[in-house]
Order: sequence, then C-alpha cells, then structure tokens
Amino acid sequence: MSAAVSVRGLTKAYHGRTVLNGLDLTVPRGTVFGLLGANGAGKSTAIECMLGTKQADTGSVQLLGRDPKRDRREPFQRVGMQFQEGDYPHEIRVWELCEETACLYRAPADWRTLCRRFGIGDKLNAAVRSLSGGERQRLFIVLALIPDPELVFLDELTTGLDARARRGVWKTSEELKEQGLTVFLTSHFMDEVEALCDEICILKHGAAVFRGTAAEAARQCGCARFEDAYLMLSDEVGDE
Repeated sequence: MSAAVSVRGLTKAYHGRTVLNGLDLTVPRGTVFGLLGANGAGKSTAIECMLGTKQADTGSVQLLGRDPKRDRREPFQRVGMQFQEGDYPHEIRVWELCEETACLYRAPADWRTLCRRFGIGDKLNAAVRSLSGGERQRLFIVLALIPDPELVFLDELTTGLDARARRGVWKTSEELKEQGLTVFLTSHFMDEVEALCDEICILKHGAAVFRGTAAEAARQCGCARFEDAYLMLSDEVGDE
C-alpha cells in the first residue's frame, strides 16, 4: 500500500530567498503526522505545494498515490483541508456553506451529523460571520471532513477553542484515526502534538531538522519535556 503522503526533494524560493530546502516526508496511512516549526519556517508553503495550490521549484509530491497537480480531480475527492479563514459571502449561513461544500463531492459525509459532533448543530441558521472564533474553527473542521476524506490536512486544529472543546476535538481526531483516516496537522500547542501525533517533522528555515516521535525528540535533546526540545530544535528559544 502506498503512503498517504510522499514528498521528495521539495524546494521553493521567492525572490531568491529559499523557503523550502529539499524537504523529504513520508506519512503512512492511518497515522497522525505533525509538521512543526516557527512562523516562517516553511510549513504553509510545504502544505500548499503538497496540495498543488502552489508550484514547487523542484521535487515531487504524491497524495494517496496520486500527483496532486497532474491528477487533481481524484485527490480533490479524497483529501480534506481545514483552512484558518475563508473568503465566503458576507451573509452566508452555516447550513448553506455546508450544503454548497457537500455538492462538490461524489459521496460526502452527512454534514448535519458532523456539525452536531463538533458542537455547532444549533448554529445551522446562523451567519458564518456571527460565529465566535471557536465556533468558526469547528465549522472549518467540519468543512474539511465533508468530503469523507481518506487524508485530511488540519492547520492549527484547536486555535480559539477552550480547554474542554480542545479535548473534545482531540477525542474525535483519535476516533477518526481509528477509522483509518490519515491526519496531517500543524500546531503550536505542544501538548496537542504529544497527545495526537504518531510522528513529527520539525522545520527550520525550510529544512527538516528532526523526524521521529515527540519522545525521541526530547531524548535527542536531553530534555525532560518535548516542548523544551521543540524550542531548541526549531530555534524558538530566543523568541520567548
């Protein structure tokens, strides 16, 4: 069986500045993988190149065994993406956005069930712009799961959620993995990374400086806590 995500030698530069520098990644199916790094480390560019929304300078990408640029239609049907924000009509309601999203896919999941699962089942008639930050974040996760995907990219999964809501989303993520879904996430919450990720990659200036588990990162750096190891490896120590 092919990997869910396979990246080889990915490079990208803007105006002579290298943003990705020979990135290699392999994400097994049915796992939770975390791409970590300081702001500007290249995480967003890497994901955009993986999804085919941005053209890498060199390298190759396969999602579920398909090239996301050449075979765009098939990965689109099988891959979900949670964006932090979206350019939606000003007055669009939650149910309208979910219904419009579902129409894009051959066999969408039941978005009403997803909304209830993520605690926004009572917000279907609300305008998206009227939702709180946490409610909007949960809606974006629902939108990513409407394709009933085999692979989903989650960008800052629980930003804006309170502690109880974060734990609920974690539990759902674990259940989705048990059902065979592959989850590719970015996060700045190291407790979230430790709780969810089977494996991580830490980027620094566009290059991978660590691949392995959170526990292995802590041991490699001689740290009692993974968060301390992450700060050392990502070079965020000086930003505190």
